[in-house]
Amino acid sequence: MSQVPYCYRHPGVETGVRCTRCERPICTDCMVDASVGFQCPECVRGGSGTGHSRTANQPRTVAGGRITGGDPHLVTHLLIGANLVVFVLAQVLPRFVAETTLIGLAYDPRLGREVGVADGEWYRLLSSMFLHQEVWHIAGNMLLLWFLGVALEEQLGRVRFLVLYLLSGLAGGALTLLLAAQNQSSLGASGAVYGLLGATVVLVRRLNQDLRPVLALVALNLVITFFWQNIAWQAHIGGLVAGVVISYAMVNGPRERRALVQWGACGAVLALSLLTVVLRVSALS
Repeated sequence: MSQVPYCYRHPGVETGVRCTRCERPICTDCMVDASVGFQCPECVRGGSGTGHSRTANQPRTVAGGRITGGDPHLVTHLLIGANLVVFVLAQVLPRFVAETTLIGLAYDPRLGREVGVADGEWYRLLSSMFLHQEVWHIAGNMLLLWFLGVALEEQLGRVRFLVLYLLSGLAGGALTLLLAAQNQSSLGASGAVYGLLGATVVLVRRLNQDLRPVLALVALNLVITFFWQNIAWQAHIGGLVAGVVISYAMVNGPRERRALVQWGACGAVLALSLLTVVLRVSALS
């Protein structure tokens, strides 16, 4: 008995359509209208031409994002670059860390005043996501960002990948603000990176690939989270949960309502994170 082939780009998606040029199986997200039949993204990039405008029937990722030319890991590179720039600033500007770290409400003797999100400094929710002080901290986070980001950006697309990263970091910061002591400071990209870790589990499961290496990586990082000293476990858990929720909506939503499901889930995570911050700020004010 013959089996229905799987898309060569999305191993978990069955399809009965093949590229008219290379004959590889392609799903509806990958097929591009040609003069006769459909072609795969690689054959389209190879200059076959379709007779349509460049944006018509453009090949898309498993999450529905457009496949664009140029550097396929552009956002990953930019995020790593931003983290490195902020790291250098933290080393050369003595007051920079005190001005940008995440904290609820406290008196900072270095600045000679009260600081914190509850003091109106909401920007700390974003700035702290790019802030590192120790070499080992930024090295570990950037290694994970590169390792996880390159595959996720390819599969989700640039915009969805960036939204996943930022919302995971925000969710981690919000949970830290809620559960940590008001004068406990927190910094680092760990919340965002753990969001990518959760998203990788969802994506690998969606593509029917071997989950064991990813689950082992998750287990290792959870051990570090709860047994390493001076770790803001709230940021890790908040980011991980947000990453799972957002990525599940991005790669498992019904295709006819995919955008609604995806951006609805992102909006829900954003709203819940902001509500958490508002409630904590109200309690501290």
